Amino acid sequence: MWMFADGTGQPEVLSQSSNTQNPQSFSLDGKRLAFVEISPATGADIWTMPVEVGASGLRAGKPEVFLQTPFHERGGKFSPDGRWLLYMSNESGDYRVYVEAYPNKAGKRPVSPDGTGYPAWSFNGKDLFYMQYRAHRLMAISYEGRGSSFVTGEPRVWSEQIAGSAATKNYDPAPDGKRVVALMPADVPQPRHNRLVFLLNFFDELRRRLAASTS
Repeated sequence: MWMFADGTGQPEVLSQSSNTQNPQSFSLDGKRLAFVEISPATGADIWTMPVEVGASGLRAGKPEVFLQTPFHERGGKFSPDGRWLLYMSNESGDYRVYVEAYPNKAGKRPVSPDGTGYPAWSFNGKDLFYMQYRAHRLMAISYEGRGSSFVTGEPRVWSEQIAGSAATKNYDPAPDGKRVVALMPADVPQPRHNRLVFLLNFFDELRRRLAASTS
């Protein structure tokens, strides 16, 4: 679905399928959308589709599969220059982040170790991010695209304060390349709810309370 950012109008259908579809990222020019489609046969796959922007809103073209394997590929993110696509895959047995040339798929390469995912590009054109979700760390790594090759530096810890999550991406870089918006742990530790309460004679108690409220 899509809707206008100012909240006017109603949500409109952009793409429809019998499978679940999750939007991931637009190319910087807004003309192509990467999304994940979850197929019963191949799991989570990365597709892209052309998108036209007009006075009446968005209109999608024909979807095209980009990565479809027996494994799960998620989180497709277009690079700022549109030449690369970051994504996470569990083909090694655990999730890790890969980069693939776009659109010609000149050969993927891993850019992070196992136990990582939810990648994003920094808008400074020099770094990319990913989460070590078990260690609750946001990592940054420098990169350089040299023709058809993709060269990365040593990973470094960007933040250890972001709330970790293995279920969803919980941060997003700002356009200035200097900040991220993120889910943060609560300032006050929350009590653990590790008790199980059994209420006996529930309906007797319910009748008693009803009788008391009507008397």
